[in-house]
Amino acid sequence: MGSFKGHALPGSFFLIVGLWWAGKFSFWYATRRKKSAGHLTSRAAQRRLEVIEGATILSFSVIGMLAEQFVADGPRLHLYDYSGHHWDRLMNWQHATMYLFFGLAGGISLTVHATGSAPLALDRLLLSVAFFTEGFLFLYHLHGRAMLDVHVHQLLLYSIFGGALTAFLEVFHRGNVLLELLRASLCLLQGTWFWQIGFVLYPPSGFAEWDLKDHSNMMFITMCYCWHFAVSLLMVTVVYCTVCWVVQSRLKRTPPMEMGLLKTTEKEQESEDEI
Repeated sequence: MGSFKGHALPGSFFLIVGLWWAGKFSFWYATRRKKSAGHLTSRAAQRRLEVIEGATILSFSVIGMLAEQFVADGPRLHLYDYSGHHWDRLMNWQHATMYLFFGLAGGISLTVHATGSAPLALDRLLLSVAFFTEGFLFLYHLHGRAMLDVHVHQLLLYSIFGGALTAFLEVFHRGNVLLELLRASLCLLQGTWFWQIGFVLYPPSGFAEWDLKDHSNMMFITMCYCWHFAVSLLMVTVVYCTVCWVVQSRLKRTPPMEMGLLKTTEKEQESEDEI
């Protein structure tokens, strides 16, 4: 992560996941709110989406761990340098540990929804643990750094711990669309802020470097963080309104007779799945 690309990559991942969550939860809420929209989704379809999501998170986490270990200057699974008597590339190990817990969350989600042998709330609990671990690692990741470097990472902690708290509340209030959309917006905030950190600490060629000891830069970057949060909330709002409009338009185009037949078919499929 000690480069612009190293911050842009996880930033892009959190952006994609945040947009996916915003669209998924908006769609599920829109179909639940409209009783006549039951034919647009089913328990079986929801389980398939959860399985795909869990498998995707697990895959990207494994790729992240391998990248941290086997890049050109990676530790290659060596934790301690016995010749120099010091720990070997602990930053890479911390990042790999962060990916490990998101991989565990993806694997548990895959198990919960593919087999049905684990409690349903376990996926949200492990997701909360993954976010908390990410924040915990970043909290002790900043020793000896410049003032602005520390500040931009401390601001990142708000979105990380906020995501952990929101996911934990979902363990007890599953299906609460406000919590789900808040989690999506905090994930988007985390994604855009990773990109911002990349521009501040590792500006691409052609961009002026930031003075990491200037207090006015700290004031601006704090205000910029609030703008990022506003943009993430706006993005979730746009996705929510768009999904609700699409669902409503689909319902208007579906004839009543066809809707009744589809609802009957869906009920039969759900009964088979339950058996």
